[in-house]
Amino acid sequence: MLAFEWPAPPTGSRDERPTETWGFFGHRKINHQAVFTLPPEMVVFFKRNIDYLTEHAVDPDKRRYATVHEAPRHYLDLDRYGEPPFPTLPRQWTDALLCRTGYYFITENNDTLTLVESDLSSLFNTPESEIAINPALFSGEPEKVTYQQFRRFFIRNISPQYYEDEWVVSCDSLAALLGAGAIHCAGAFAVDTFSAHGILPYNIVKMMERLTLAFVEEDEKKILRNAADIGHYIADAFVPLHTSQNYNGQLTNQLGIHAFWESRIPELFADSDYDFWVGKAELIENPESYFWNIVLNTHTYVDSVLDIEREVAAQIPADRLYCSEMRGNSLVQTQCEEFAAAYNERLSGMVERQMRAAIAAVGSAWLTAWVKAGQPDLGNLKPGTGDPEPAPASPSGKPFGRQHE
Repeated sequence: MLAFEWPAPPTGSRDERPTETWGFFGHRKINHQAVFTLPPEMVVFFKRNIDYLTEHAVDPDKRRYATVHEAPRHYLDLDRYGEPPFPTLPRQWTDALLCRTGYYFITENNDTLTLVESDLSSLFNTPESEIAINPALFSGEPEKVTYQQFRRFFIRNISPQYYEDEWVVSCDSLAALLGAGAIHCAGAFAVDTFSAHGILPYNIVKMMERLTLAFVEEDEKKILRNAADIGHYIADAFVPLHTSQNYNGQLTNQLGIHAFWESRIPELFADSDYDFWVGKAELIENPESYFWNIVLNTHTYVDSVLDIEREVAAQIPADRLYCSEMRGNSLVQTQCEEFAAAYNERLSGMVERQMRAAIAAVGSAWLTAWVKAGQPDLGNLKPGTGDPEPAPASPSGKPFGRQHE
């Protein structure tokens, strides 16, 4: 589950933004237990490296200090896309990014105008549908462009720039797309309006491809690094507030609830009360559908997570909601055990069920990647080189992105 942030010491209000982060218990526990779901052909190698997989389960959170691109990989704000099952949100990455990108061109008079006037999110299921191009781009009648044609243009000219600060589009490429000669274009560009709201399931599918390739290459370091990483992201997919715009209760005066659910509760009760033996990993036939179904199901718990916490907090005296505890050499304020126990009881095992499901899903992802790679002999791997680890580079010394992650 999860990068963990703890509530700041309350000063008379429950709506203070948390500032302290600590603890990676959930992620480490999930990766550790997932090893025991694997078949004999895999479990020897994974058990030999269980300490690595456990410790490095938190690497994706550490990378949030190095790049702005990391944080969105941990969540998806489903509720900004309408109502379940969110039909206007494409399940394939290319279409999702294409449909939620803004496209603009600059005229000879230095006016910046919108290039595409269609709602692309209503067209991705009908690729031969025509999209409306701003007629101001043309001298004569606007040319006709289908969604499929624009999609090919996007893949060729825009999506390769995903990690660039600016997405530049050449006027010549626009003219070629439109089959037009002279167009009123002094420049063009695109703006990503999608990623900041989360790309979690798309990222997990990509990570499955990377882990499978690592198995194909029989590269031990790449296998371990990608296995640890995908375990983290899959665990995030089982945290309800990783699927909501109200990701830390900031919209409902419940700041701190994110870490309360995903960190405080399991750290208090998991080792003593939870059963983490979940059975055998299973082959995932369609990873894209599998991980999307996880995220969609997790989202159904959002209201309960918020409503139950509010009800429990109202039943406990204010001076018994938060208590002081030592964390290392620091004295911090956190939810009192009485509050946490009452919340955990009212959740009726939700946190345990989600952790158990995450363990099974991580093991199944590891198994599936290995099978898709042809079941290489894990006792005879190349040492490999792995991937370079980016150095922390956040100018402020704080992680990029949302404070709760």
